[in-house]
Amino acid sequence: MVRTMPMMNPTRSPLTSSALGLILALAWTCPSAAQAPKPARVGFHAAAYDAAGKLVPWTSWEDAIDREMAWYLNCPIGTHDYPVFVYATFMDDRYRPTKTEIIPATQNGMGILSYLKYWEYGRRTNPKVLAWARKMGDYLVQEALTKDAGVYPRFTRATGHHTAFPIKKSSQGDEIFGRDVIEPDKGGLAGYALLKLFDATKDKRYFDQALQNARCLAATMRTGDATHSPWPFRVDSVAGKAWGERNGNMAFNLRLFDELSHRGQPEFQGPRDALWGWIRTFQIPAGDSRADSLWIQFFEDQTAEDNRTSWAPLEMARYLIERREALDPDWKAHADRLIQFALRHFSAPGPGGVTTMGEQDVDPQPWGGACSKLGGVAALFYAAGGGEKYREIAYRNLTWMAYHIDQDGCPTERTGDGIHLRGGWQEDCHTDVVHNFIDALQAVPEWRGAGSLSSAAPEALSAPVAKGM
Repeated sequence: MVRTMPMMNPTRSPLTSSALGLILALAWTCPSAAQAPKPARVGFHAAAYDAAGKLVPWTSWEDAIDREMAWYLNCPIGTHDYPVFVYATFMDDRYRPTKTEIIPATQNGMGILSYLKYWEYGRRTNPKVLAWARKMGDYLVQEALTKDAGVYPRFTRATGHHTAFPIKKSSQGDEIFGRDVIEPDKGGLAGYALLKLFDATKDKRYFDQALQNARCLAATMRTGDATHSPWPFRVDSVAGKAWGERNGNMAFNLRLFDELSHRGQPEFQGPRDALWGWIRTFQIPAGDSRADSLWIQFFEDQTAEDNRTSWAPLEMARYLIERREALDPDWKAHADRLIQFALRHFSAPGPGGVTTMGEQDVDPQPWGGACSKLGGVAALFYAAGGGEKYREIAYRNLTWMAYHIDQDGCPTERTGDGIHLRGGWQEDCHTDVVHNFIDALQAVPEWRGAGSLSSAAPEALSAPVAKGM
């Protein structure tokens, strides 16, 4: 994502995005020719390497995530009884909003999933973790909906401004197209997260909103093909005018339809089957080029209609790995194909054997959400029999990510450029990061260290640092 104004050049480099993509691809396929030097510091900490020169943790992953979670559980309550990070996408290390634009569906949808995974991994012992997940859910159902009328009524917004309660108009890239513009895939993401939050809380408001999002998606679904996804990327929620024929993020719409179908909502079985048929027939086999790829257009602040991303294929790979034969008899080959797509186009070597993951064609930097996503998905694939190389990718990648959590738990939005800003874009700092660590720790139990996820609390920050793994 571009963290400045929309439409600006995000690469901040004289290299074109295609040239940079070629360099990154060559670095991945020929790592011996592009080994990164081993710096004395990585992120916020002195770097530690093993005898083979591989990066090893500064503390256990569990301890690092405990620290980060404690920092966020200390976040003050701001406007309308929400913790500041729930309604501010841009927040500094003193919990202060720094820009007005927000991405409520992605930020809080992924945040709910992260907090619920942390809650379960910690044996449900810290009630504030679930309380903060509910704050994110409350924001989505109370503050982030479209108008009651139109093609997508009461549908979760993709963008907005944090000063509006409720949100009245779109922001970021969407604002170029109009105040009522939404992104259908973000409604699927938010709906799925709210459904999981309903499971944890039994608060029917969350189920009802998930159902409303799913019904809007089912009603507006179209027949997809090699050049059209089942929903366009952007739609005017009132008038129905659309932009962007290819929309790459189909994993969460599929998750939402699957979940509701399994819960006695037969109206979604037909849309679910049609969506999966398109994914298997057209999206997974599609070509790699920007002209042919169907893994494009995820990020809210971008308008290029051929902008490939690592986010969408990695999330589809995660779902294939989770469901396996129940979803796809060829799940293993397909998951491998999708991970390799991301590696070919967006990976780069870091110090000490690390593989980092860039975000998108127009901004290939290793922002925290995309970078940690590689680690989480690679760990799941390794545990499912994907091969030893994925174990190494996952372990070094998430070790790298843990270095970008400061001693007090405050993280940074972007890794690898030496800037080390504390805070920033909250999806990349936190809400789209924690779940990747939890997935990896559950998939590969020997990576669990001395930290205690069940006891994260502000006072724990003064405790001695746990030993590395």
